[in-house]
Amino acid sequence: MIRKSVAEKAIGSAEQAAKNIVLDAENRSEAMKKELIVEAREEVHQLKNEVDKEIKERRAEIQRSEQRIIQKEESIDRKTENLERKEDNFQKKEQNLIDKENELDAQIDKQFAELERISGYTAEEAKQLLLSNLEKEIRVEASIMIKDIENKAKEEGDKKAKEIISGAIQRCAADHVAESTVSVVPLPNDEMKGRIIGREGRNIRAIETLTGIDLIIDDTPEAVILSGFDPVKREIARLSLEKLIVDGRIHPARIEEMVEKAERDVANTIKEEGEQATFDVGVHNLHPELVKLLGRLKYRTSYGQNVLKHSVEVAHLAGLMAGELGLDTKVAKRAGLLHDIGKALDHEVEGTHVDIGIDILRKYKETETIINGMAAHHGDYEPKSLEAVLITAADALSAARPGARRETLETYIKRLQKLEELANTTKGVEHSYAIQAGREIRIIAKPDEVSDDEMSFLAREISKKIESELEYPGQIKVNVIRETRAVDYAK
Repeated sequence: MIRKSVAEKAIGSAEQAAKNIVLDAENRSEAMKKELIVEAREEVHQLKNEVDKEIKERRAEIQRSEQRIIQKEESIDRKTENLERKEDNFQKKEQNLIDKENELDAQIDKQFAELERISGYTAEEAKQLLLSNLEKEIRVEASIMIKDIENKAKEEGDKKAKEIISGAIQRCAADHVAESTVSVVPLPNDEMKGRIIGREGRNIRAIETLTGIDLIIDDTPEAVILSGFDPVKREIARLSLEKLIVDGRIHPARIEEMVEKAERDVANTIKEEGEQATFDVGVHNLHPELVKLLGRLKYRTSYGQNVLKHSVEVAHLAGLMAGELGLDTKVAKRAGLLHDIGKALDHEVEGTHVDIGIDILRKYKETETIINGMAAHHGDYEPKSLEAVLITAADALSAARPGARRETLETYIKRLQKLEELANTTKGVEHSYAIQAGREIRIIAKPDEVSDDEMSFLAREISKKIESELEYPGQIKVNVIRETRAVDYAK
């Protein structure tokens, strides 16, 4: 019983303690809850205040933006009104200008009519008269200016040009041998003519068929003439005939054998001559086919001048002048050596040797500078470099050397006649006389049509006509003479 009582007391006290703990916990939780609620309310209040503040600021910003927009709208409206007023003013001014322009046109027409009545000329006639007088004055002034410019250019340029050209010519000496379209083969005796002709002419027919060259056997003692325009074939025929004469056995089979051998010999000679030309000039890295075409020029002539020797000389002259002027000597030499390359094939291909040369050089990948230097040497194409101009000058120098080229009498006479005809058809020319073998033309001007100041203008006009319509080596001097007479009578 005592244990039971003690136990109950202990239980009661434990329960009471538990209740006290629970009550204390409830009180503490209630206090914490109140504290949290208070803190939450304070935080909510603070957030609300911040939100209200931000809203007020945004409303204020919006109000300010609205105010600015309203001000801009008002400004735009004012500007629009100003523009409308200005547009109205401009329209009024434009109309006033149109009215004044119409009035001015009417006044001008009235004045023109009055001027035409007073002067006795129409507007077009007065314009033509004014232009005519102005043209005369300009021609006189231009003539004086041309004369002054020419004198200054001659004073400054002649000395330097003469030094360069004369120096180049003196440093480059070349042989000149006149050649033609025929070759002469000497015979040991006149009996050989019969053996060359053969029975019923079979031998001579075989030679002509295989070589494409005509054999002329006439009364010329101990000689046979080979005639043909293709120099390579003519050389093959000459070598073949010489070998046959030395061998003594002349019949169709032997002729065919000798012609084949001569063709091989000529091919080797062509290659060697081309290589020698490139070596002499100092031009390297040429395509092998270009070297062979250069070698073919050994058997090509132009006005009796050997084209290969002429090409080598042009290369030397162009290189020397390029060196004096500080230009590219390699380009000048290369273009000079190749400037007549088209003549190697002009018997076989249609076209001028310039156009043929352009195709050849493009085929073998030469540069555009070299191609232009070759193409421009006769004035067919515009020179695009100073080296191209030097090729033209070197070509003219080589052709104009005394003895370098020759002309037939008929060609020479035609050139002189054409020269005089060009001068005589020019306005203001009374007579003209070609002298100095066509290297000078003296012109007698009509004194009533050409004044002293217009003489240089007339000389220039005639020289330009000669340059554009006549082909000639070197240069032609145009000498204009105007006779002045004074007549009086003693009474």
